[in-house]
Amino acid sequence: MTIWIFFTVILVLLFAFFVLYLGMTAGRIDRLHRRIDVALISLDSHLLRRSGVTLELASSGLLDPASSVLISEAAHAARLSTDLSSTHRDRAESELTSALNAVLDVEEIELIQGEIGGSEILEECSAASRRVELSRRFLNDAVRACVQLRQQRSARWFHLAGHTPLPQTREIYDHVEISERS
Repeated sequence: MTIWIFFTVILVLLFAFFVLYLGMTAGRIDRLHRRIDVALISLDSHLLRRSGVTLELASSGLLDPASSVLISEAAHAARLSTDLSSTHRDRAESELTSALNAVLDVEEIELIQGEIGGSEILEECSAASRRVELSRRFLNDAVRACVQLRQQRSARWFHLAGHTPLPQTREIYDHVEISERS
């Protein structure tokens, strides 16, 4: 009789540890999803800030008219594509980065820095671009960690993520080379 009690206690303890493990894993998945949501909001705000600074640069009179029109149109397209989950927005943001890199070559940066207020707006544009790059990396790291955890057998078998869709990484060309040129 005592051996059955011993085995029952062992089984109850094993079951309790297994339930605790599942609960901790579900909690970790939930925290990663919250981190992804916060990172998406942060990325959105940094993208809007970068397009705002780009519009400020375009309207400052420091660039030639063709360059101003080019980056202004790219910034407006990026601002108008505000759907966070669409590839259209990623494409528009990548085009804004390409336009900035095309317009802000070494000679143009030197000319802008020679003007009054030019170096401040370039530094602002560079800082906004760095924040976008860091926010996207932070988001993609969180997404990779979440996907990796959700691919574990226990998470799949016991549906620990519920009905939450699998998060996707954001692939944006976001490297503006202003700080490296100046």
